[in-house]
Amino acid sequence: VQLVESGGGLVQPGGSLRLSCVASGFTFSSYTMRWYRQTPGKERELVATINSAGGSTNYADSVKGRFTISRDNAKNTVYLQMNSLTPEDTAVYYCKVIIRVRDYWGQGTQVTVSS
Repeated sequence: VQLVESGGGLVQPGGSLRLSCVASGFTFSSYTMRWYRQTPGKERELVATINSAGGSTNYADSVKGRFTISRDNAKNTVYLQMNSLTPEDTAVYYCKVIIRVRDYWGQGTQVTVSS
């Protein structure tokens, strides 16, 4: 199982970024995918979840209305579109899949929101 995130970077407040997570080593279309984020000294926070078919999504209250999770099962990729970014969104963002009760994480991608 491999998850590779990309798309992070430095963005000004109010800006947008789209993160991608490319998956391999498992049947991507069969699994719920999740995005988390983590800042130094804090636990990882669940940001968004999408079910295997992409028809059901959930969001943390802190990002609801600003972030959108989506997936392309033909490309084995899950996305996180982030709009109206604030400095509080600064974090390392990770994607995760749970397979047979084991968590698999990507290496993370840094998002920094600053003027």
